[in-house]
Amino acid sequence: MDSTAKSLRIPPEMAIYAEKHDIFHLIQSLLRNLVVDKPEDPVQYLMDLLTRDSVDVPKIILLGPPASGKTTINIPKDLWTQLIQHRLAKLDCIRRGWVLNAIPKTQEEALHLQEAGILPDHVVMLEAPDMVLIERSSGKRIDPVTGDVYHLTFMQPENEEIAQRLETLKTMMPVELMTQKLQKYHIEAHALKRTYHSSLKIINADQPHVDVFSQVLNYVHTPRYPPSPYTPRILLFGPPGSGKSLQARLIAQKYGIVNICFEELLKTVAADEGQMGELIKPFLDSKQQVPSSILMQILTERLSRMDCTTRGWVLHGFPQDMDQAERLQETNFIPNRVFFLEMSDDVAIERVTFRGLDPVTGEWYHSVYNPAPDSDVQARLWFNPKNSESQLLRRLKDYQSHVVKLQTFYPIAVCINADQDSHTVFESLESRLVEQLPKVPSKQKAHEG
Repeated sequence: MDSTAKSLRIPPEMAIYAEKHDIFHLIQSLLRNLVVDKPEDPVQYLMDLLTRDSVDVPKIILLGPPASGKTTINIPKDLWTQLIQHRLAKLDCIRRGWVLNAIPKTQEEALHLQEAGILPDHVVMLEAPDMVLIERSSGKRIDPVTGDVYHLTFMQPENEEIAQRLETLKTMMPVELMTQKLQKYHIEAHALKRTYHSSLKIINADQPHVDVFSQVLNYVHTPRYPPSPYTPRILLFGPPGSGKSLQARLIAQKYGIVNICFEELLKTVAADEGQMGELIKPFLDSKQQVPSSILMQILTERLSRMDCTTRGWVLHGFPQDMDQAERLQETNFIPNRVFFLEMSDDVAIERVTFRGLDPVTGEWYHSVYNPAPDSDVQARLWFNPKNSESQLLRRLKDYQSHVVKLQTFYPIAVCINADQDSHTVFESLESRLVEQLPKVPSKQKAHEG
C-alpha cells in the first residue's frame, strides 16, 4: 500500500501543546504586526518581536465627553500623528502597552491613526447626561499647594484646611461654552462609534468612579481576538439527575462531537466477545468496581479513534474520583473544558425517584413533570431499583465525597446551576464552550447560571 495514501493521524499531544501555548494566536499576532508595520527585513522583525517580553501588550483608547475646560491646540493632522507615533514607539509603550486618553477626538483623527498603524485592541467610551457633566465641570476646585483636583460634591477634600484654600480652576468654562462643546462632542462621538464599533465598549460614567474603573478594567482584560480553533475535549460532571446525559447529547448534536457515556461504553465492551469484554463482564455482572487500570485501557482506546481525534469528545461518567482523574491527566487526553452541573439533593431526589419506564413503548414518564397519559400506562411503569430514595442517597453521598477535590483538580472548571430548564442549562454550557479560555489559569473556579 502506498504510504502517501494513508490517512494523516495527528498525535493528540500536538493539539494539546498548541492550545497550551496559544500557538494559533501567536502566529495571528505576528502576521498582524508584520502587515501593519511593513518592515524592510521581515525575518529580523519577527525575531525582534519574539524576543520582547510579550508579543501582545495593552493598546487602549479612552474616550469621553469634556468635563473640564482644556484648551485644544490646533496642529496639522500629519504632525499630530507623527507625535503620537513617536511616543508610542518608545520602549515603555512597546513593552508595557499604552492608553490614549481623549485621543482621537474626531473621526478624521481616528482615520489618521488607523492609516499610521495605530490600532487599539480596546476602545472605551464613557457616557453621562449633559447636566451631570456640566455639574462636574462647574464644581471642580484645585489645591494651589499640591495641585490636586477636588469636587465640591463628588470628591471633597479630606480636611477643612484643604477646603479653605481651594481655588476655582482658571480654565473653568462657562455653562454656555460647556453646552456648545458637548453638542460638538456628541456629533463627533457618533462618528467615532462607527469607526471603532468592533472594539468599542460604552460605559455609564454617571456612577461612582470605583464602579466605572471596575467595568473598564473588566473590559480591557477581555481578549479581543477571536478564540483560537480547538478540538473540544469536554468533561461533564454532575450528581444523578443533573441532566449530564441530556446535555452531552445536545452538545454532541449541535457541534458534531463524539458523545461518550462511560457507563454505556463499558456495557458495549462487555457485550463484545473480545478479550477486554471477557475481562470486565464478571465485574459488571457482580456489580463490583472494575479496576481503574482496566477502565483506562478501555477509555484511551476509545479516545484514540479517529472520530474523537478529529471531531472532539464530551465524556461523562468518568473520572469518578481523584485516582481516575490523575490517571486521565497522565494520558494525552487532557480536557480543555470541564463543567460541573450543580443541584441540591432534594431536587435530585424529586427528579430521579419519580421516573418510570413504560416497557411497552419505551417511553419515560415522571409522576410530577411528565405523568403517564392514563392509569393503564401508570400501572405498568417500571421503576429502576437503583433510583429508589435509599439507593439514590448513597450515590449522592458518594458523588459529594469526591466532587470538591475534583473541582480543585481542574482549575478551569465551570460550575453550572442545573436546577433550571434544560434549554437554559445548555445555553450556559454553550457560552463557555465557544469563548476564549482565560490566559492565566486560576485556582478559583468560575460560576455560571
